[in-house]
Amino acid sequence: MSAGGVAADGGLVPMSMVQALRSAMDLMLERDPRVVVYGEDVGYFGGVFRVTEGLQRRHGRTRVFDAPISEGGIVGTAIGMAAYGLRPVVEIQFADYAYPAYDQIVSEAARLRYRSAGDFTAPLTIRMPCGGGIYGGQTHSQSPEALYTHVCGLRTVMPSNPYDAKGLLIAAIECDDPVIFLEPKRLYNGPFDGHHERPLASWSGHPMSQVPEGYYTVPLESAAVARPGSELTVLAYGTMVHVAAAAAAETGIDAEILDLRSLWPLDLDAIVRSVRRTGRCVVAHEATRTGGFGAELAALVQEHCFFHLEAPIERATGWDTPYPHAQEWAYFPGPARVGAAMRRAMQA
Repeated sequence: MSAGGVAADGGLVPMSMVQALRSAMDLMLERDPRVVVYGEDVGYFGGVFRVTEGLQRRHGRTRVFDAPISEGGIVGTAIGMAAYGLRPVVEIQFADYAYPAYDQIVSEAARLRYRSAGDFTAPLTIRMPCGGGIYGGQTHSQSPEALYTHVCGLRTVMPSNPYDAKGLLIAAIECDDPVIFLEPKRLYNGPFDGHHERPLASWSGHPMSQVPEGYYTVPLESAAVARPGSELTVLAYGTMVHVAAAAAAETGIDAEILDLRSLWPLDLDAIVRSVRRTGRCVVAHEATRTGGFGAELAALVQEHCFFHLEAPIERATGWDTPYPHAQEWAYFPGPARVGAAMRRAMQA
């Protein structure tokens, strides 16, 4: 049971993030007849990353079904379903493909509760595989979280491990607000610390791969300490939680790594507690630097922790370029870049 969450049903079993996400949807389809799952290739094929594999066979073609290649149509119909009482969970095959649906997300889903004075809500979950590390190039590797955290009326979530992925997805499906659920695709089958030259790791044996078989939730507004430390605070989410842990180990810096999990609403109290205690802060994200969510985090830390800071806030991010294919690892903010930011924070 996560702090502030709902106690889990059933025993723990090892799961990858793919299996944990599938388990969440399977459970909610069984528990709540209002839940439907659809998107491009999610039914018969089971999704491009196999996250929905087997759900159509188990729950039928009226509950789990394929949609045309029309992201605007997928999200638009989901908003209508949600307004009339269903709880759709739709998949955008890659986060990069969501832009044709952006007007529906921003102008309709995010505004529905406000514009109807609370008469209607949009309880839909939009799942999007995001991030790089799979040689997907500029149109299959983007991390667009800042585009959604900027929009009033949306919740934005990005888990870093199987346990959180299942608990957060269940909480998202039960939430009456629209939730952008970003899934770092490089983490689907194992933790990734940024060392692409090493053999692939699996979730097997990782403590956060022990996932309850039954129902539980992880609160949408909660951060978690992924690694306790005393010398500085690293604010990270998704894949960068694991990269930051590798950077701490390689630099020897006793860094506290705060896994934000929920980007908006944000667990500001957890951030303030950690930074005020350590006196130093590094923000790490895979997305491009300018206008990235890290800028908002740095501003909040400056506003709330200024008199406790011993050094300027540092950022380790992607570059302000399209995500390259041939030079993927020059773009990706790996342990060396995060470690360099940590050293700068310690030397100031």
